[in-house]
Amino acid sequence: MTVTPSAVDLTVSGRPVSQPLQDVWSLSRQMVDHFIANVAPCGTLPDDVLHGDVATITRLCVEMTTSMLDGGDIAAKTERVQAAAAEWAREGIPIDTIHRAVYEGFRIGFDLVFAQATAADYDSVLATARRMLEILSTLTSTVSVAYVKEYRAVVSEHHTAVHTLTSALLGGHSSATMARECGIEIAAEYHVLALSIPPHPEERNPRVDAKVVARRKLRRVQAELATRCGESVLSLLSVDGGTVLIPENALDSAQLDELLTCLSTAAQVPIRATAVRAKAAEIPDGADRAHELLDIVHRLDCVDGLYRFDDLALEYQLTRPGPGREYLGSLLDPLENHPDLLTTLQRHIANNLNRGRTARGLHVHTNTIDYRLKRVGQLTGFDPNQPSGLWYLRSALVARTYRA
Repeated sequence: MTVTPSAVDLTVSGRPVSQPLQDVWSLSRQMVDHFIANVAPCGTLPDDVLHGDVATITRLCVEMTTSMLDGGDIAAKTERVQAAAAEWAREGIPIDTIHRAVYEGFRIGFDLVFAQATAADYDSVLATARRMLEILSTLTSTVSVAYVKEYRAVVSEHHTAVHTLTSALLGGHSSATMARECGIEIAAEYHVLALSIPPHPEERNPRVDAKVVARRKLRRVQAELATRCGESVLSLLSVDGGTVLIPENALDSAQLDELLTCLSTAAQVPIRATAVRAKAAEIPDGADRAHELLDIVHRLDCVDGLYRFDDLALEYQLTRPGPGREYLGSLLDPLENHPDLLTTLQRHIANNLNRGRTARGLHVHTNTIDYRLKRVGQLTGFDPNQPSGLWYLRSALVARTYRA
């Protein structure tokens, strides 16, 4: 890349504008000292990094600036800046810190170039200022492109490692060796979450690409999960849900409800989830149980939210095969010819016996709900307004969905 000199002679007070930057070594040391004092994260870097890599790249940027001011070839210097930016991305140095350092160094050079300028240098100052903006743009874009490219590669590598380790844990094939290869520590115990993510309303919009909307929804959920739980979280997620493994020491059980609320907000749809705790070696069984509980939540059309095993222990047991399940499932046979009564009973229980919410959901009056529940009691022999009757009817709803 070669910058063609401007038609205007780039001089200030009779000397080349690049002259104040010629003492590259001294100027780069001055800039590094300025970074340490004024760019907060730089002050925490080890001395060998500050006076090694940082000093080297600062000197390179000064040389690149003088070359561009003189219209020289900067191809080789650009490649070295790109390599440095890529290394910073791998080391996790925030890009805003890098840009702040570039700006501060550029400001020092800018002040030096124009320190001796007078009114007679107006035309040259104007042309030089434009060239300086071009230099800043080149430095910024060079760093940004290289940094983002490498960062994406790092994220991709981490995503692959997470996918590999999560699959191994869920399959019961994980090992300490595999964890070290993936660069992820296996926790002693996990919160195992099964998630169900419904379609975003825009996925049903015929004027937009539903796949794009779904992928964006998934990326928002994954980003929120990483923000809330850090890199220790493991997940296998698709656009409609999946499995999440959260180390027990990353979030306590009470924080899981808040996490689900945040994930629902990020997805812009209400997410249903179930959670169980399992030791690392028991994750396969824990994941199976969590998804079985999620299936129960769907079959009962429970309200959106997070459900733990304690919340559904009875329902879970009722799903086990046997004569008890068959008997309970048959209790609702009298409602086969009354679908409105069966639907009302299902919604009423799913809404935690809230008559008003059930009425609104079915678009009927609350008196209609009362009448239908009374008819359910008459036909089945179990009054849904009585604790014992409600217990049998709720159990019957669970068992009925699993009848052969």
